[in-house]
Amino acid sequence: MSLLATVTGWRLLRFVLRMVTLVVIVVLIYLMVTAVQVWLTSRRYEPQRAGAIVVMGAAQYNGVPSPDLAARLDEAGLLWHQGYATTIMVTGYKEPGDRYTEAEASEIYLVHAGIPAADILEAGGNDSWQNLSEAAPALLVRGDTTVLIVTDPFHEARSLAIASSLHLDPWPTPTRTSPITGWSSVPYFAKETVGVALGRIIGFDHLSALHASLGEVR
Repeated sequence: MSLLATVTGWRLLRFVLRMVTLVVIVVLIYLMVTAVQVWLTSRRYEPQRAGAIVVMGAAQYNGVPSPDLAARLDEAGLLWHQGYATTIMVTGYKEPGDRYTEAEASEIYLVHAGIPAADILEAGGNDSWQNLSEAAPALLVRGDTTVLIVTDPFHEARSLAIASSLHLDPWPTPTRTSPITGWSSVPYFAKETVGVALGRIIGFDHLSALHASLGEVR
């Protein structure tokens, strides 16, 4: 190999390494900015008059909401009793073998809390995108474009982004009694940071399809 070819090869390698380094830096900055946005959104609580309160689904056990889901439902019930909306949309499908969907378990819980079944709507999906993409048409046809999104604080940013992409006007009302707090919430914030970052680039519908292909839900 000639000296010229060797020098050219090293220059090309240095150029490639610089480009890779630049891409890594850009990605890290993008993730850091997104992480800050997810965290700041988790601290927002902005209830106002709305067409409906939307509760993002979470695990249920034989018709009994998990502590996480119960905290979301308690927040939704409080908003309903305070008169911010007269309709609650509960969401979520079920795991194989379950008797109840997350939405059904949520409705049972809310009815026991004194909220009329007539004021509760259901939509089912296996993840956040599916839940909101099924809920949105039912809300929009009623004219309920402004919605309060009730979920865990770490999940609020992605839920708001998805709702906005579906032509809803969402406002953050994260539950203030989530059992996932402190250091235990760090992995959830990390997951949501990646979810928001990817969703903005490839679309939350495509992100949902990717999760489904990998056997992941939520």
